[in-house]
Amino acid sequence: MMLMLKKHPQRLTVLLFLMCCSYFIMYNIFLCKPGENFTYDLMILSTTILQSSLMLDVASLSFSAVVMYISGCVFYFSSYYMSTDMFYYRFTWILLSFVASMNILIFSNSLFLLLCGWDGLGVSSFALIMYYQSYDSRSAGFLTLLINRLGDILIMSSISFMACIGTTYLMSWPLSFINLLMFLFSIAALTKSAQYPFCAWLPAAMAAPTPVSALVHSSTLVTAGIYLLIRLSLNNTMPLEVCSMLLFFGSVTCFIGGICALYENDIKKLIALSTLSQLGVMMFSLGLGMHTLALMHLFTHAMFKALLFLVAGCILMLSYGVQDIRLLGGMMKNSPVLLVFANVTVLSLMGVPFLSAFYSKHVILSMMWCQSANSFSIILMLISTLLSSSYMLRFLKGLNWGATNSNLINSPPMSLIFYFPMMLLFFGSCFSGLLYTVIDLQYVTCVFLPHKYDILLYMLMFGGILLGIFWVKSSGSKLLSTMFFMVPISYNINFITYKITSAIKTLDSGWLEPNFYGTAMSSFLHSLTMKDLWPKSTMNFFPYLIVASCLIFSWWLL
Repeated sequence: MMLMLKKHPQRLTVLLFLMCCSYFIMYNIFLCKPGENFTYDLMILSTTILQSSLMLDVASLSFSAVVMYISGCVFYFSSYYMSTDMFYYRFTWILLSFVASMNILIFSNSLFLLLCGWDGLGVSSFALIMYYQSYDSRSAGFLTLLINRLGDILIMSSISFMACIGTTYLMSWPLSFINLLMFLFSIAALTKSAQYPFCAWLPAAMAAPTPVSALVHSSTLVTAGIYLLIRLSLNNTMPLEVCSMLLFFGSVTCFIGGICALYENDIKKLIALSTLSQLGVMMFSLGLGMHTLALMHLFTHAMFKALLFLVAGCILMLSYGVQDIRLLGGMMKNSPVLLVFANVTVLSLMGVPFLSAFYSKHVILSMMWCQSANSFSIILMLISTLLSSSYMLRFLKGLNWGATNSNLINSPPMSLIFYFPMMLLFFGSCFSGLLYTVIDLQYVTCVFLPHKYDILLYMLMFGGILLGIFWVKSSGSKLLSTMFFMVPISYNINFITYKITSAIKTLDSGWLEPNFYGTAMSSFLHSLTMKDLWPKSTMNFFPYLIVASCLIFSWWLL
């Protein structure tokens, strides 16, 4: 298989596009029929059945088709972007396992397959973020892994409640358990989708190669939590308490991503913060109870954000690795095609009429006037709408109208075949929103609002454009550059817990943990590591036999 891949470097790309076409055909078939559930019983323990269940319906097939479409474009791009890398084929197979884990999560309808896809995403993303083996990559990889492990713990803690229900299906839960289970899965989704206060890992994950960033920030890792809540909302009623929580965290995350992007100069981190802002919009839509609009915005966002990262990758190749937008002035003068792609993605992210995101983002912002959203969340979303236009215009201004760098202007132009995946994503960024509203009527939402609310949204968009054009960053802000101090808190959590436990020590004068663990417990654990306790051909075999027998007996009792 590896030899075939070396002879045909685009074999995986063709395979992914073929799978995308097959899923899209199946999606059109399932528009006229209910979903199909394929179940296999893995284990029956007392009254609890451990199932492996796959769900084929409109939501799963459409999302998988989008993932395969974007993955094919990213694999095609990476074949040129990573062509000089020594371990390119290792990178390709890790990236393919990442996509496979995402598809397992998409089609899962049971807790077993959900954990397989969820943990597969975490492990493969950890390997991809640490790919360059630098200090920043290792720090970002471990931070991503540890924060995502919090979501794993919450999902695994639901196993005991699933045992009480007697099934591991992710649908039709009893009313007595639905509140608690939805709360656990919602907190787990907040960690995976980088919502506040678990948002520090998202900009740090930019240490990964650009093709990884294009997948992570468009349609895979960060959208896994959003899709999980959409899947649960299709079959269960979202409690009002959970909706209020999602409204709050979604609006706060959207605001933090927008305000921090105004003070960010790294091109990849700026795009990552824009992803954070759009994830907040999706979570806000779920809090409003509009899960179909959240799914549609997930699709449209995946298209233009993947294109934006591929444009950023081209800029990094042309600039020989420069990521500071203050040093990339006039970068687009030698690449007018990249200028067109960048302009379309920026306008789509703003929600300019008749581009893809307009059909989802604008409707979500209009629906918040009709739903029972609190005033605090509405105000934050209105401010975030202003900020999204301003930081993206600042991004374009730095690339087009900034101080010209003569060393970068003379960079060689790229071949036309290099732009092929970007052309595919370009059409998705322009027409995907209209396409989904034409094909599937569940995405069509008629909103009748007073004219003043519509004018307010357009005024905020236009005001953000003016703010981005005339924005002059006077000085840095430690508060905003650290995401309201979430970055140092996340990186120094061990030091913080040490300070807390040191303060607890003064309450019991050191008798509880230091004396017990430092003397009796420590000496016992140290004795277990001695050679005398492990099996040899002497009488020292009996201590080992006693310890092993006790452990096996305890495990049998549990």
